[in-house]
Amino acid sequence: MKKLLLILIIASTAIPVSAQFTKGTLQATGLTCAMCSNAINKALQKVSFVASVQSDIKNSSFNIVFKTDSPVRIDALKEAVEDAGFSIGSLQLTGSFQEKKIEKDQHLKMGNENFHFLNGSNQEFSGEQTLTVVDKNFVTEKQFKKFSASAKMSCMKTGKAESCCVKEGITANERVYHVTI
Repeated sequence: MKKLLLILIIASTAIPVSAQFTKGTLQATGLTCAMCSNAINKALQKVSFVASVQSDIKNSSFNIVFKTDSPVRIDALKEAVEDAGFSIGSLQLTGSFQEKKIEKDQHLKMGNENFHFLNGSNQEFSGEQTLTVVDKNFVTEKQFKKFSASAKMSCMKTGKAESCCVKEGITANERVYHVTI
């Protein structure tokens, strides 16, 4: 009976959350002109789950709307920006959540992606919420050093599930995105 209870507790932390990312805001680095912005805009528009992209040249940012019922692959956004010759300075994803409590260092599976929350204190997600991806190559090098120094978890450095994640029902070496609320 104790084993069954333990299995149910562990499984409940890895159950996919009913969430759909609807939009994102991506800030790029290395842009010097409108042509740079145009290159990233075109690259993002080619991503299969992107419905539309609106550029903000002044802030080097891109407001992205995702297709409904289409899984969002976060690394595909990074790859598109890098293929255009630039880097991501920040990425925020907004989605609609249905009553899910979030704790610090909690792992959640949303859609096909695994998320490790670096902050949170019994916060309940209900309705529209925005997450900030703080993995390497999704923030500036300086910001990543700050986040990785405070996390002290090997998964933060690799972006892959390590011993700290596997105990929560995630398979070893699965991609894990580290996020803040």
